[in-house]
Amino acid sequence: QVQLVESGGGLVQAGDSLRLSCTASGGTFTNFRMAWFRQAPGKERDVVATISQNSDSTYSADSVKGRFTIARDNTKNMLYLQMNSLKPEDTAVYYCAARDGGRVHYTSSNAYDYWGQGTQVTVSS
Repeated sequence: QVQLVESGGGLVQAGDSLRLSCTASGGTFTNFRMAWFRQAPGKERDVVATISQNSDSTYSADSVKGRFTIARDNTKNMLYLQMNSLKPEDTAVYYCAARDGGRVHYTSSNAYDYWGQGTQVTVSS
């Protein structure tokens, strides 16, 4: 059974940085396309960034491009999201997601098979 556990969220001020981590267990991590999603209160769960199985390709939403970086370490079964220049509108619960297989960057939450429990990121102005 695949389990994803996020960590690293917290309360920060605008302009600060945070790094989220996601630990994966079960399954074969190198088969998974990974992604970060976020969901603000009253809003839909939206993709933030995705990464291919071997890290040769990444996708970032326009709203975070140039500020957030997704990365993975297949030797440790870890996924990361480095978030710089945080803005109040980045406030949300951030979720780690995994899809078993695939060759493109999937941006719909329906495309992912496994989810973490989420970690809260709050950015104050």
